[in-house]
Amino acid sequence: MLERVRRQLDGVGQVVSCEDLVQLRALLFSSPSAPAPAVRPVPPRVEARGLVEWGELVVDRAGHQVTWRGEPLPLTPTERELLVLLIGPPLAVWSYEQLCASALGGADTAALQSTIKRLRRRLRGLPGGPQVHTVRGVGYRLDPPPRRNDR
Repeated sequence: MLERVRRQLDGVGQVVSCEDLVQLRALLFSSPSAPAPAVRPVPPRVEARGLVEWGELVVDRAGHQVTWRGEPLPLTPTERELLVLLIGPPLAVWSYEQLCASALGGADTAALQSTIKRLRRRLRGLPGGPQVHTVRGVGYRLDPPPRRNDR
């Protein structure tokens, strides 16, 4: 999403991204005499195209396909992008705001919760597959993938 905005605004002005709503509010509503908050560009967490892997789960972003142990896993585009963020490097806790902005185009947390619920339902049937965990009051995360000899 951020890359699409950058392409559309190329040459028009500077694009600033914030990590959370607190940082955005400080940037937008600070007084002119107050020092500007330090806003650093958020580097892309995954390649725009290519493969993102979590153990035997592979997301082919270019081919718009998700496979588990070589078998296709039907996901909606939104579920696929959400999964890419959660499994992509770095494996971290993603805040509600980050996920809404990156995977849902700025939708609210109710839409995020609904998408997470559907994604969990689809992943539940994958033995040894990724499970989405709630970090209460913060967001969502995945466990690291199992090592090859853990199965």
